[in-house]
Amino acid sequence: MNGKISVMNSISFSSDELKDMIARYAGPQQVPEKVNVITDTSNFFRVEYNDVVVLNTCPYLIRRNEREGRFGIDEQPKYWVKRAIDLRDGSIKIIKMVFPEKFRAKVGDLTFDLMRSPKKEARILELVRGHPNFMQGFSTVDTAGNIIRVIDYIPGTIFDDMISKIGGIHEDYFYSYFPSIFNDYIDMVKAIKFLHDNGEKHGDIRRDHIIKGKGEGHYRWIDFDYNYWHRENMFGYDLFGLGNVLVYLAGAGDVTTLELQQKDQSAYGRLSFDDINIIFNNRVVNLKKIYPYIPDVLNLILLHFSRGADVFYDDTKQFLEDLYEARSSIGCS
Repeated sequence: MNGKISVMNSISFSSDELKDMIARYAGPQQVPEKVNVITDTSNFFRVEYNDVVVLNTCPYLIRRNEREGRFGIDEQPKYWVKRAIDLRDGSIKIIKMVFPEKFRAKVGDLTFDLMRSPKKEARILELVRGHPNFMQGFSTVDTAGNIIRVIDYIPGTIFDDMISKIGGIHEDYFYSYFPSIFNDYIDMVKAIKFLHDNGEKHGDIRRDHIIKGKGEGHYRWIDFDYNYWHRENMFGYDLFGLGNVLVYLAGAGDVTTLELQQKDQSAYGRLSFDDINIIFNNRVVNLKKIYPYIPDVLNLILLHFSRGADVFYDDTKQFLEDLYEARSSIGCS
């Protein structure tokens, strides 16, 4: 674990000491009659509300399971990810425990094997320390040797929530809001390039893994515990994720074949097999067929992520070069 992960020190807290800390930072009414102290998080289902998890001499008061929703599905609890109060100073932390998960993803004819890797996320947390475009935190181990990540909680707005709240007609969005959003997006791609240049990858690039902290002028990537393997291009899955985010931003949301069938038969009739997303078979990538004012140079970037693509991006440097070229046609300052 490269020597960067903190190790457990032998320290114990009395019940009264813990109760005093809980009263100070959570309120007297939150003090349990009996404090349940956990130092081995292997069975994260048993880590519950008001338990105190002690990691590397630091006690954390568990408040709830974090939740995550995607693709229009209601938010699901992530039992291995807990929101907690750091009982040293009252700050809010996200405690990510070890959850072994593997699955296979297909992108066109390409197959990627993915798995959660606490060790990989621990490395990246060290790598991006102080970087404004990534969540911040550190890693430690519990008494069973599980690699636990302690993340600074970011109150703020998820990227896709921000886009969905803009509303209005697409043309107004594209000319009034998209240029600024496109600049922010380029900054986020540059952050991923920073990972790639250092031999790392995000592993789970999605629009709901970008958050703008309250009062901050920049966005941050969150949740980079997935790792993946592919023989041809180690960064390929990240690049497809970046492409999906860009298509979403350019379209002010997902433009789906079902939506067009119901609301715009004429536009739907102009579509072909090649115009659809290479990963999601109900999402339109060739947005110029729907919104003709989208510049050709931008639409050509989008088409790299369509079923009709003959050539894909090899790396973020190549992708960024095309994004920079598109800036002037979009009206970016």
